[in-house]
Amino acid sequence: MCTVRPIRRAATGQRIVRGDLVFSFFPVILLRCRKSEFLATFCTAIFAGAAVYINAVEHPARIECGTSLAATVFGPSYRRAAIMQASLASAAFVAAVAAWHMTAVLSWLIGASLIVAVIPFTLIVVLPLNKRLLDPILDRNSPAALRLLTRWGHLHMVRTVLSVAALAVFLFLL
Repeated sequence: MCTVRPIRRAATGQRIVRGDLVFSFFPVILLRCRKSEFLATFCTAIFAGAAVYINAVEHPARIECGTSLAATVFGPSYRRAAIMQASLASAAFVAAVAAWHMTAVLSWLIGASLIVAVIPFTLIVVLPLNKRLLDPILDRNSPAALRLLTRWGHLHMVRTVLSVAALAVFLFLL
């Protein structure tokens, strides 16, 4: 539910609290609040859905096709997913912080923290592994490549869990 922090009317200086809010007087505030809640939830849902798809379908299918093929298609798949998922996580975080700011409901900040946590986790933990998988020196049919791909799947599961947890928080708040 979207609530608004106490504010003052510019013209009269009269304090307006949640119970006194006149919907016709501040529809823009309510609309922005609902938009930020929706955007945070929507972006997180798309991110979480993509993350679940990658863990449940795409990555296992790549591995099933053989290490050489899996290591070969990892690069193009990773480049496309990185742009989409970084954008979604960032947008969800900003929208959730905006929803928290407008509603003063701490759970929006908790969800924002969960979804934004995928960014530093990816940069600090997953990116070095990605670089090793994308290294042209890597023998794409080696047991080392298979170990790297398997490890990548486990690390990506952390991103999936974080995003699904953030989505659960946001859905609970709607």
